[in-house]
Amino acid sequence: MPDLKKDVKYVKGVGPNRVILLNKLGIYTLQDLITYYPRTYEDRSKPKTLLECQDGEDCLIEVTATSKIIETRFSRKTMQKLMIRDQTTAAEAIWFNQTYLKTKIEMGKKYRMYGKIKRKLNKIQITSPVFDEIGSTKNTGRIIPIYPLTYNLTQNTLRKIMENAMIEVYGKLEETLPEYLLKIYKLQNINEAIKHIHFPEELKDFKIAKNRLVFEELLITQLALLSLKNKEMLETKGIKFNNQHKIQEITEKFPFKLTNAQTRVLKEIEKDMESEKVMNRLLQGDVGSGKTAVAMCAAYKAVKNGYQAAIMAPTAILATQHKENFDKTLQEQGIKSELLISGITKKKKEEILQKLKQGEIDILIGTHAIIEDNVEFKNLGLVVTDEQHRFGVRQRNKIAKKGQNPDILVMSATPIPRTLALILYGDLDISIIDELPPNRKKIETYAVTKKMQERVDNFIKAQLTQGRQAYIVCPLVEEGEEAGLKSVIELAEKYQTQILPEYKIAYLHGKMRPKEKDEIMLKFKKHEIDVLISTTVIEVGVDVPNANIMVIEDAQRFGLAQLHQLRGRVGRGEYQSYCVLKYEGNSETIRKRMKVMSDTNDGFIISEKDLELRGSGDFFGTMQHGLPEFKIANLFEDMKILKQVQQIAKIIIEEDAKLEQKQNEKLKTIVNQKLSLLGTGTL
Repeated sequence: MPDLKKDVKYVKGVGPNRVILLNKLGIYTLQDLITYYPRTYEDRSKPKTLLECQDGEDCLIEVTATSKIIETRFSRKTMQKLMIRDQTTAAEAIWFNQTYLKTKIEMGKKYRMYGKIKRKLNKIQITSPVFDEIGSTKNTGRIIPIYPLTYNLTQNTLRKIMENAMIEVYGKLEETLPEYLLKIYKLQNINEAIKHIHFPEELKDFKIAKNRLVFEELLITQLALLSLKNKEMLETKGIKFNNQHKIQEITEKFPFKLTNAQTRVLKEIEKDMESEKVMNRLLQGDVGSGKTAVAMCAAYKAVKNGYQAAIMAPTAILATQHKENFDKTLQEQGIKSELLISGITKKKKEEILQKLKQGEIDILIGTHAIIEDNVEFKNLGLVVTDEQHRFGVRQRNKIAKKGQNPDILVMSATPIPRTLALILYGDLDISIIDELPPNRKKIETYAVTKKMQERVDNFIKAQLTQGRQAYIVCPLVEEGEEAGLKSVIELAEKYQTQILPEYKIAYLHGKMRPKEKDEIMLKFKKHEIDVLISTTVIEVGVDVPNANIMVIEDAQRFGLAQLHQLRGRVGRGEYQSYCVLKYEGNSETIRKRMKVMSDTNDGFIISEKDLELRGSGDFFGTMQHGLPEFKIANLFEDMKILKQVQQIAKIIIEEDAKLEQKQNEKLKTIVNQKLSLLGTGTL
C-alpha cells in the first residue's frame, strides 16, 4: 500500500524547486497531490480537418509542415510562423517568443497540433498551438487535464508529476467507502476513480469518476456535521432557562413593531432556550432584516435567568454599534453591557476582565478579543456570533468552552439557499428572517457601463449638495496589482483633485491597521467625510443613515452575494438610496448578473442566482465558513448528489449514531479525519 502521507518532494519529477511551487498550491503529501483535481479538460483526442474547424474554436488538427519556421522580430518580441496543410487545405501556425521551435519542427514532417483557430476571409490560422509528432501523445491525441496553477509551474510539468504519482498508487489504494454503499449506489472503486479523474480515456470515464468522488466528499462532510449535532444532543446537557421571564417583556419596550418573521424566529429561540438541549441555531436574515433585535431579546432572557451573554462581531466598529443599540434598550432594565475590543487601554481591559469574572458585567460585546484565554466569565449562558462566515466552527467551540454548555446563536447576513445551509451548517438548526421591516425603502439599483462616468459623477454631486454622503467601492488597493483597475488610493486622489474638490474625500482598505480603519469609519458616520472610497472592507460595517449612494467600480469582478452585501451599506436611513454598478465586458453572464442586481433586492433570490451563474467555488470559499474547502464538489452542479447524500447520511446516523457497526468502520475513519480538520475532536 502506498504511503499517502509521504512528502511530495519524494515523488518522481518533483525535486527541491518544484516542491516549493506545489506547496503554494496546498500540495504537501502524496495524498494532497492525487486529490488535487483538474478544474477542466480539453478533448485533444479527435482530430478535425482544417476546413471543418470553426472560427474561435479550439481544435486538434493533423498536418504536414510545408515550410521551415520563419521568425520575425518586433521591438520586444519575436513571432514564429509555420506554413502547414492537411488533405483539405493550407493554413499557418503562429507562436510568439518561442525561438526554440526552429530546432523542434522540420519541414515535411507530420504533426498533431491543438490550438485556437482564426478564420479571416479565406485564410486559416492556428495560434500558439501545442504539438506532437504523429505517434506521440505527450500534448495531444488524448483527453488532457487542466489544473489550477501557480506562477512558474506549467500544465506539462504538473501533468508529468501526476502521471508519476499514478504509477506509484494505481491499484494499491485502499478503498475508503464501505462495500454496501459502492454496491447500492453503483459507485466506481477508488483506484479507478482517482486514475480516471486525472487521465480519462473517454469523457464518460471522467463523469463516472467524478460522481464517485463528489458522492464521497459530500457524504463525509454531511456525516461529520450530523455527528457533531448528534454528539451535542446525546452527550451534552444544556441550560434550561426558566419560563418566568419571557422574551415578549423586552419586545414591548422596543420603539418599533417586530415583523412576523422576527416573531416566528424568537419563538423558535425561546423554545430552544427553555429546553434542556444546547441551542445551536443559525439565524439567517438579509441586510437590515432586524437580526440585532433578535440577538438582544435572547441576551435579555439569558441575563434575566442569572446568566451572562457574549456577543462576538467581526469588526470593532460593528461591536461598538451593537453596544450602542443594546444600551439604548437594555440599560433601562438594569442590564450592564461592556465593550471588549483591541483598541481599549490596558487598564480598562483589566477592569473589564475583573468585573466579568465577578459577574458584574451582564453582556460582553466584542471582537475576536473575546476568544482570548484570559477572558473568563462567571456564568456564561449565551453566545451570539455575528457574521458567522467570519468565524469558523473552531472559534465557535472555543468561546462556548468559556461556559457550561451555553446556548449558541449564530447570525449571518449572507443569505444562503436552504439546501446549502444544511451542508454548510449541518450541525445547526436554521431560522430565517425572510421579510424586511415595513419602513425599509427599496434601494434603486442601476447597472451602467464606464461610458456613463460623467453622469454618475454628476448624480453623486447632486446628492452631496442635498447633504447626503456616498460610498465608492473598488476591488484593489495599489496601482499595478492588475492593469486597468483603479486602485483605491489613485481613485481617491482623482475625486479629491478633479471631480469633487469642494468635498472631503477619504479612503479605506484592508491593509490599514484596524484602529485606522475604525477612526475613518467613525469620521464618516459623524459626517466629517462626504465620500468614502473603499475596498470591500466596508461589506461588514457600521450604519451610516445619511449615506444614500453606493457606487461599485468594476462590478463584474464581484459575486452577486457580495454586491448585495455592499449595497446593504446604504438604505439605512430615511432617504431614498441608490446603488450604481459600473461594469465592463459584454458577456451574457455579466449582463445576466447585472440584471439580477437591478431587478431584485431579495438576498435569497440573489444567492440562488449567484450559485447558478458562478458555481459554488466562487460563491464562497468554504474555508471562510469554517469548513475544509471542497476539492471536487460544486454545490450547484452537484445539487442532485447533495440531496441524495443528505438522506443517506441521515439514515446512517439514525441507525448507527457513532458509526460503530463493522460495515461503517471505513466511514468512521474518514469522518474522524474530517472532524479533526474542523478542530472538534472525534467520534
